[in-house]
Amino acid sequence: MIDLHLLRTDPQKFIDAIAKKDPTFNSSLLIRRDEERRLLVACLEELRCKKNELAQQGKKGVTSELREESIRLGKEIKEVEEKAHETEKEFKELYLRSPNILEDDVPAGGKEDNRVVSEWGTKPTFNFPIKNHVELGEHNEWFDFDVAAQMTGSNFVLYKGEGVKLIYALTMFMLKHNQQFGYQLILPPYLVNERSLINASNFPKFKDQVYSVPEDHLYLSPTSEVNLTNIYRDTIFEEEQLPKSMTAWTSCFRREAGGYGAHERGLIRIHQFEKAELYSICEPEKSNEEQEKMLTCAQELLQKLGLHYRVSLLAAQDCSFPSAKTYDIEVWMPGQNAYYEVSSVSNCTDFQARRTGIRYRKKGDKKTMLVHTLNGSSLAVPRLMVAIMETFQQENGIIVVPEILNQYGLY
Repeated sequence: MIDLHLLRTDPQKFIDAIAKKDPTFNSSLLIRRDEERRLLVACLEELRCKKNELAQQGKKGVTSELREESIRLGKEIKEVEEKAHETEKEFKELYLRSPNILEDDVPAGGKEDNRVVSEWGTKPTFNFPIKNHVELGEHNEWFDFDVAAQMTGSNFVLYKGEGVKLIYALTMFMLKHNQQFGYQLILPPYLVNERSLINASNFPKFKDQVYSVPEDHLYLSPTSEVNLTNIYRDTIFEEEQLPKSMTAWTSCFRREAGGYGAHERGLIRIHQFEKAELYSICEPEKSNEEQEKMLTCAQELLQKLGLHYRVSLLAAQDCSFPSAKTYDIEVWMPGQNAYYEVSSVSNCTDFQARRTGIRYRKKGDKKTMLVHTLNGSSLAVPRLMVAIMETFQQENGIIVVPEILNQYGLY
């Protein structure tokens, strides 16, 4: 959630800041609802004070005038309470849908205004007609979409044989690498409750994208960012306890509403996928440094695998809802003839911390302050598999897996 102080002290600055990221969000209505609910609270306090005064007068003797005035005040209080409740509800819904305010150096505009800031390696070249990963997967019997569709539904995948080996080798490779960067290993539950999704900023805005288990009031986690955000809910850290850096590997579940284009066949966009996640909780003045560390950690994985990629600073309207600044790492996929995102590294500043109640206290200070939270994919496994398969394919359709994965005993 954004800081209400800015909304109240400099409304126009707030409106302009939100419009840069989401021009469709009704900032003016949020400001009006905030003013209305505060006026109604003040009105209620005044009415209740009058009611108390009448009660004190009644101790000396109840007159018909006192009785009538008390009944009138009671009705008015009930009406204002109902109006205040409804206004509070409308305000909270709008407030939870208000996106985070961007850092000053985030470029304006949409996806077309994303700025490539660096590249690593070169696009591979081939002296034979190349196949895409769907063709390679069928040739090598690494996965089966038809069986998965019969078993579950469209846009799910069943991995087999060497495909399963690659997933687990990549998992161990990524987690070991992330540990070396100081991230603590976490294996959270795959099911989360509504409060956890609100805290991580997925609800209410993206509620239609999450699979639910209504009988138990639980949801399949769309990303372990949700789980990691909630580990330290309502915690107050001492300064020396920060940063808290964590990495988790889980399956992720997303409805991904909307159609799938022909260019996004196969593993590019599926409902269930595996992903290693990075998450950090730190002091506000250190969050930019923490974001650079996270970005380096994710990039080094691709460098060790020998995959060509680029890093883009996302423009305002392409940044995720809770993010104040995001870098996307996009790996080159020869069979798609395109770059695809395998990691988004985001600084969410105090946006999630305000929802989750995570604070810290500097040494010798009684005052507590909100922390900053950051998250990044490290990395999304299906798209990473696509890049490996298409980059290291041979003329006979065989895939030569990067040598660094051999040390995990699966090859």
